[in-house]
Formats: sequence, structure tokens, C-alpha cells
Amino acid sequence: MTNILIAFFAYFIDKFFGEFRFIKHPVIIIGEIITFFEDRFYKNSVLRGLLLVLFVLGLVSFVSVGIYLYLAQINDALNIIISSFLASMFLAHKMLYDSVKEVLVSQNKKEVISMLVSRDTENMTQSDIYKASIETYAENLSDGVIAPLFYLLLFGLPGIIIYKAINTMDSMVGYRNAKYENYGKAAAILDDIVNYIPARITAVLIMVLSKQKGIFSFYKDGQKHDSPNAGHPITAMALGLGISLGGDTYYFKELKKKPYFGEGKKEIENEDVKKALSIRSKIDVTVAISLLALILTLQAL
Repeated sequence: MTNILIAFFAYFIDKFFGEFRFIKHPVIIIGEIITFFEDRFYKNSVLRGLLLVLFVLGLVSFVSVGIYLYLAQINDALNIIISSFLASMFLAHKMLYDSVKEVLVSQNKKEVISMLVSRDTENMTQSDIYKASIETYAENLSDGVIAPLFYLLLFGLPGIIIYKAINTMDSMVGYRNAKYENYGKAAAILDDIVNYIPARITAVLIMVLSKQKGIFSFYKDGQKHDSPNAGHPITAMALGLGISLGGDTYYFKELKKKPYFGEGKKEIENEDVKKALSIRSKIDVTVAISLLALILTLQAL
């Protein structure tokens, strides 16, 4: 019951307030821990990357479990309030929504989108920018919203913090390039594992909220993605909008051949991004109803 209440309040704290700029964001602190290890012990080997994972997860687990145990000893209401505030900092729907929306209104769209994606942006067309915006919104609905909630509900505050540590490691070192091919392998594999279920939940959610008939039809194209997870919410979003995402993309000055996800038009427009962002309010309602239903069910038992 406590985890459900914390998830409910955390979700809506993030919705209405987003990031709290008066304190240092914990994900930044996790990033600094990753950088601390890399600056001193980096070697492009699988073993050294595994040591990074063990170091970061060991430290983050120790701190998060310690916080959890301390809060469990205080008044229940105060525990829920503080835990909800802390958990909200590991959710990113408002930040994600606002960042993608900024692409629509900005005069320098390439600069804005470059802050959201790892692909090369200098030669992007307007359609490419809008496509990247929708892809990053769909993919990060899983990484930044559904997956953190999933692990918060299952394992409480330590669950969401440890998940975010794994996700942050992958975002910093989980690249297939000369520097991180081996060093980032353990982090990337672990991230694939923890995102396996949330990515598919996200895809099904998008399909249901966009009123698609075959709610598992995303799997056909989704499995073509290099990532075992990212392709599913991206394909679901493409099917929901009636567009095609993916396609050949430049990363680090090299053209990467990518399949298309979805079956619609390939020229992506401003209105397509707006339609993608409109799913936010539907997710808000779905999360609220689902969590309240869980609370009421547990109370009735």
C-alpha cells in the first residue's frame, strides 16, 4: 500500500513541479559517481566495466536502502511525504514533455534537439527533427516514466533509485564506439534486462491509448531495432500516429542503416509531434485511475 501511495503522489509531484532547482538533482550525483570511477579506473575492457557497475550499484544501494530504513522508522504520513518527494526526482515526464515541446516553438530547433538525442543534428531536415522528437519522447516514456514507476511499485524507494542508476550508467557509457564498446557492455546489458518488461508495458499502453486494434502489433517492427527494448514504444507511437519512424540516421559522422518502424508517411510534421505529446494527459488519467484502483482493492481485501 505504501509504495502505491508514494507512486501516486510522486507521479503528480513530477507532473506539476518537475525538477526542483533549489537542490542538486540526484541523477547528477549518480553521474558524478560514474565519472569519478571512470576518471580513475577506465580501461576499455568488459571486466573494468563490470567493476564500474558493481561500484555504482553497491554505493547507490547502500545509500538508498539506508534512506529507506531511516524513513521507515518515522511517522507513516511523513515517510510517504518525504519518499514521494524523493521518488518524484527520479521521474521525468514533465521534463521530457517540456523538452520535446520546446522543439516545436524554438527558433533554433537543431540546437534544442541536439540536447535530447545522440544522433548527428547538423544536417537534419525539419522532418528529421520532428521524427527524432517523437522517437525520443516514445523511448523515454519507458525509461523516464513507466520503468521508474514499475520499480517504485515493486521495490519502493530503493527500487526507483537503483533503476535510475542503471539507466544513467547506460546513458553515459553504454555506447558501441571505440571508447565504450567493451567498458560499457555490462551497463548496457543490465539496462536491457531491467527495461525488458517496462518497455513492453509502455508499448501496450501507447497502443491502447491510441485505440489501435492489435495491441501487440508493435512487436513485428519493434524487434528490428538494435535495442531489444527501444523499438517497441517507438513502433507503438508510430502506429498510433499513422507514421513511419526510424530509417537511416547519422551517428558520430557515420550513416547507420536503420529499419522503419510503423507503416505510415515518412515525412513527419509539426502536427505529428503535437499528437504524440497529447498522449501525456491520457497517461496521467490512466496512472491515476490504475493506482487508485490498486489502493481501493488492497483496502477491500
